[in-house]
Parts: sequence; structure tokens; C-alpha cells
Amino acid sequence: MSKKELAELIAGQFNLSKSQAGEVVDFAFDKIKETLVKGNEVAIAGFGKFAVSERAAREGRNPATGETIKIPASKAAKFKVAKQLKDQLN
Repeated sequence: MSKKELAELIAGQFNLSKSQAGEVVDFAFDKIKETLVKGNEVAIAGFGKFAVSERAAREGRNPATGETIKIPASKAAKFKVAKQLKDQLN
């Protein structure tokens, strides 16, 4: 499902224009992103939890040359599914 499809479903369900529903979807995702950028978690009951994972710096190898390279530390978003949703999927 794309953001556009989600906005269309919301528009139909809540009698909004597609543009209004698109703004609601964009607002929700923007707030999730802002919260993650600040280093905080976003927990949605019955769905799951978004969090930031920190990866330490490490050494790797260039697969083409075999040369050792340094991979800098980085952060990544991660998602952990809630037990309720996991149970519904299985």
C-alpha cells in the first residue's frame, strides 16, 4: 500500500477530500520522522514500535579489490512489530 492509496482510503472512510487526507497522512509520517530524528521511539499500540538503532564504526572489505576500508558509525530506523499484529500474521 502506498501513501496515496492510504490517503484515498482515509478520504473515503472519513468523508474528506483526497487532498485533505493526503495532508493528514503526510502530517503523521512527518511527526514520526521528527520524533525519530530526535532519538525518541514511536510506539503504536497493537501495531509496533519505531526506534533508532546505532551502528558502531567497523572495518569492512571492498569486494572488488579486497582492500580493507573503514565504515563509519551510523544510525538507522528500525521497526519491531507488536505481539498482537505478529499473532494476526501467523
